Amino acid sequence: MMDAAVHTFGRRGYRVASMEEIAGLAGVSKPLVYLYLNSKEELFTACVRREARALAASVRDSVDPRLPADRQLWAGLTAFFTHTAENPDGWAVLHRQARTHGEPFALEVAAMRDEMVARVASLIGAAAREAGTGRTPELAARDMTGLAQALVGAAESLAGWRHEDGTVSARDAAATLMNFAWVGLGELLRGERWTAR
Repeated sequence: MMDAAVHTFGRRGYRVASMEEIAGLAGVSKPLVYLYLNSKEELFTACVRREARALAASVRDSVDPRLPADRQLWAGLTAFFTHTAENPDGWAVLHRQARTHGEPFALEVAAMRDEMVARVASLIGAAAREAGTGRTPELAARDMTGLAQALVGAAESLAGWRHEDGTVSARDAAATLMNFAWVGLGELLRGERWTAR
């Protein structure tokens, strides 16, 4: 039933999808759907939670904390892009549907996003410690969080574009983001900062 709901919500959207359509795709009666979940809102919330947990687990499980920070980020990004490509309906539910239909759906996605931002900020902190040579300036927690927010936002945007384009592999998307973010972060860790002159 949940698979049918994610498929229907992902393809048709929250407003257009009907409980009858979801029940038919799942091969159950409409009253049975209502027996398990009292409303369309509860069903959609359950879908958002399931898809958010699956995406977060996919990224979390792909990262070996014993690796250097850049390899951890590479593994996480590759897992993120692979998961979103292999689960396009789930990604549509999280990226397009949940965010645009307000609370409580957007709050579920925000919680998943906050977890990812915290993980990326931690990796940026690890990279700063790895690069520490005595001449590398320490990154403030606010800088690490801001960089992590930017990186997660870029990954989400790139995944949305990949979903529509369909020709960019997960590895290519991860490499694009690593080149964009990690190379720039490397300069920052060496003390280089862009300033408006």
